[in-house]
Parts: sequence; C-alpha cells; structure tokens
Amino acid sequence: MRILADCRYVRLERHDGISRFTAELVAELAGEHAVTMLVSDARQLTMLPALPHVLGPSPTGPLEPLTAWRLRHVPVDVAWSPMQTIGSTGRAWPLVTTVHDLIYYRHPTPPRSLPAAVRALWRAYHLSYAPQRMLLNAVDGVVTISETTRALIAEHRLTRRPVAIVRNAAPQLGEPVAHDSPPTKRLVYMGSFMPYKDVETLVRAVALLPGHELHLCSRVDPATRARLTELAAGASVVFHDGVTDAEYADLLRSATAFVHASHEEGWGIPVLEAMSLGVPAVIADTTIFREVGGDAAVYFPVGDADALARAVRSLEGRWAVVSRASRERAAQFSWRDSARELGRFLAEVAAASRR
Repeated sequence: MRILADCRYVRLERHDGISRFTAELVAELAGEHAVTMLVSDARQLTMLPALPHVLGPSPTGPLEPLTAWRLRHVPVDVAWSPMQTIGSTGRAWPLVTTVHDLIYYRHPTPPRSLPAAVRALWRAYHLSYAPQRMLLNAVDGVVTISETTRALIAEHRLTRRPVAIVRNAAPQLGEPVAHDSPPTKRLVYMGSFMPYKDVETLVRAVALLPGHELHLCSRVDPATRARLTELAAGASVVFHDGVTDAEYADLLRSATAFVHASHEEGWGIPVLEAMSLGVPAVIADTTIFREVGGDAAVYFPVGDADALARAVRSLEGRWAVVSRASRERAAQFSWRDSARELGRFLAEVAAASRR
C-alpha cells in the first residue's frame, strides 16, 4: 500500500508528543508499506527515517485548507495526518486524520509558540464543536490515541466516519534501572507549564517532602519560573530549562519517581517513558492516566498536593515491586503494534473508498 504520511508537525530539534507519534509510526509503517513523507521544512528530515518525501505548505499557514488539492498529483493509495486540520478539499485519495484529545475545549489557552493569528483562530475553533465536526466528517476515517478520547468523540457526536485507536508507546531511552531502591530522592517531571498541567501541585508537594528534589525538565519562560520559585519557598526545585534525551534518561534512572499532576491529557508518553525504565509513576487519578498506567502506577486525587506527597512516601519498602510492574506495563505498548493497527485501518479506508 502506498501511504502519504503528513510529517509537517515533526519538530526540528527534540520531539514533542505529536512529533514523536508521527516519526515513530512512519518508521514502523515503512517496514510494511511504501511511505512518502510530507514535510514543510527540509530540516525536518533530520528527525525522520530516510524515505521519499515531498514539500508542502506550513500546517499553520494560510494555504493549509488547500493542502490536499495541491498534493493531488502524489501517487498514493491513502493519506494520513497526525492532526485533523489538514485541508481535505480536492483530494485525489482517501484521507485519514487524527484527534489526540479534546483538552482545549475545556482549557482553550493555545500554546504560546504559535503565531498570534493562529492563536486567535485556535480560540475561535474551540468555542464550539461545529468546526471539529465539519473537519472530521469531511475526511474518510479518524484515528485517535485512546479509549478515553474515542468515548469523548462518540459522546459529542463528532464524526460519522469510522474511528480507530492507534496508541502511543515509549521511545527507546536505553536499559531499565538495575537497582532495587532509588539512588536519590529526585522527583522528575517532563511536560509543559500550561495551566491544566498543574505543575503548582508538584511544587507544593515537594515542599512536604524534606530531602526530595523536584526536577522540571522542560523549557520554561521567565514569568512562570519566577512564579513557581516563589511558590516553592522551602522546597528544592531544579529548573533544567530543556534537556537532551540522554540527560532526561539519566535523570529518570536516578529518580525515586516520575510525577505528573495534569488534570487532562491526550495520552502521557512521559509516563510510559519512565515506566519503561522501571521508574515508578506517581500521577493524577484521571481516566486517561488510568488507561496508560493501569495497576502499575501510583495515583493521587487531582490537585491534592498532600496526597501526592503521601503517594511518594508509599513507595518506601515496595519500590522494587512497583518498578518491576512499571516495566511490565510499559512493555504492553509498542510502536510496531500501533503502526500495524494504523496500517490495517488505512487499508480498510482505502478499500472502502475504492468500493
């Protein structure tokens, strides 16, 4: 099967969630199908497998609504995008798009990295489900990444098209830990500082855990850093302001736990990253985190810093047991299995389109 894979959301230096999702699935798909990658910047190719590619418009530019029409000459059987906003008008092949989550209907603040005009459109888009329904009903199939999001798609009647689940998995960060007790009292968080991530609860919790350090790995703007530093009076908080994959893996291997207090997520790749190394995950008790962590993770009520501190303390004396359970849980997810599910669904959509 010939597949056009939209890789325009792949980052230039370090993967974020959608970038990782795209790159890993494309690499695995290429083992069984003829994949042509769509990029908007040739520099993206350094983060992708060595496959044929075509150049297209920026996914945040004014020509995005015409993307499928402009690429109608590309000889493929089906196209797949890791987002739902690709223009579908005038396409010459069936198109499958992806909905990761519905977070921004409840938390409409867009990422600050987007251009001002795109942020304005983002807010307008999330005022109603109508634009989402229009996009999803205009394509031939929809992928989502979890049972949680598929249930929300059904609840809000977002599409009449078939929906398939293609889960995330953990990237390879090296060998898991070999120790039976944590070598340090580090707590590690990887993720953004957007309000719904609730990093404040992590900071308040570490203040209740004498001797522990909270390591915040992602890039942080000066205002957020100042606010969290003030909140962290009496606590030990380390701002890394960005780390390499190797640095991140080393931090995780030395940690007592990976911690995440987010109120909502589309999935939680960092949770699986930690668990794949045998590092216990202490995470907010949400539907999606239950879907990811299963019985292997340790949960605390959303927004409850006291409970988070107690959950970290609960690892004492059973850390090795939770570590082994974490590795076993993470092993249940693989990019190869997810790519095969995606390939199967794309084949079904292409066959239905031919009929």
